[in-house]
Amino acid sequence: MHEYPLTEQVTGLRSSLAYLLSRAERSVNRGLAAALATEDVTVEQWRILQALADGRGHSMGDLAEAALMPHPTLTKAVDRLVERALVYRGHDPADRRKVAVFLADRGRDLLARLEAGIAEHQQVILMAYGPERTGRLMRDLESLVRSLED
Repeated sequence: MHEYPLTEQVTGLRSSLAYLLSRAERSVNRGLAAALATEDVTVEQWRILQALADGRGHSMGDLAEAALMPHPTLTKAVDRLVERALVYRGHDPADRRKVAVFLADRGRDLLARLEAGIAEHQQVILMAYGPERTGRLMRDLESLVRSLED
């Protein structure tokens, strides 16, 4: 890891918050993808499964927002998960005219099998960056997101 002295002027891509966040995401997701590969699940599919883990069922719009995916990409990913019987489409309990996506029992079982690998991945991050700094970073990022969405 390169530490920048306070007097060093950061220029180019390193001066872009968007670039640094993307680089950090790529580094974190690389390890997460390796943990998920044991069950042939992508990071995006894992996000979908995690979003559905609350058991309520979600519209495609809500799911796209939660999983951080554009609608066309989400539709293809959900179709693949339906083919694997990990999720299913059904009537939205709040409005029977709408379709919602639900986590199937196989999907819940899959998430349970993935827990150990995800916990190990999280532990690697905690060891590399430190628990306090990781917690602070997560709080700061949540605060940044809230500030930008307001």
